[in-house]
Amino acid sequence: MNASLLLSQILRIGTGLAFIIFPLLFVFAFAVHPGLLTPRLLDSERIIRRARGNHLLHFGHVLVTLSTVLLIAIALYFMHLLDQASATWVGFIGAALAILGAILLAADKGALCLTMSALDTLPENEFSQMMPGLLTLFSKKGWLKLLWGILLLPIGFAIQAIALLRTQAIPGWQSILFLIGVLLVGVPDGLEIINLIASVLMAIAFIPYGISIIVG
Repeated sequence: MNASLLLSQILRIGTGLAFIIFPLLFVFAFAVHPGLLTPRLLDSERIIRRARGNHLLHFGHVLVTLSTVLLIAIALYFMHLLDQASATWVGFIGAALAILGAILLAADKGALCLTMSALDTLPENEFSQMMPGLLTLFSKKGWLKLLWGILLLPIGFAIQAIALLRTQAIPGWQSILFLIGVLLVGVPDGLEIINLIASVLMAIAFIPYGISIIVG
């Protein structure tokens, strides 16, 4: 087996695994949120208090941070697929927005969520003294406003999903579930039951598609 063929197989299997693993990570990450069956919008302080000492939630945030690599791989795959389906510019624009959104998603989880795991090492009185600063962070003051750019992730993927549906580059039912999933996955904190449903929809669409990529 020559090096080119081996590399091609590694990329194919890696891409297929990205489609399988990404939605499973999201399903787990949203499923471990507390208050899943009592959805309500949360202000910054409630979000902070909810994360305090919740190690399983922190682990879920770590998985979401790592999944951004998989999201980038999927965006690039769909860009290539849409290029073959004569929707080059739509695929490129969707991928560019989704990749930028994925990078900012990693920044968001690092700046806010992973920070909370470090603060778990502080006693309660010291943690309470830091609350004004934490509220500033979670309110996205200063340059943290850039973190709102995570909305580019579902927008970019929605553009690609619509193009995939129009070109029939992948089966229509998978495109529809993908589109519904990415539109629902970005709802605000406290409504994670909707995020979970969106992740399940994407898992239904993507896992069999990933398997089909692996088997060639």
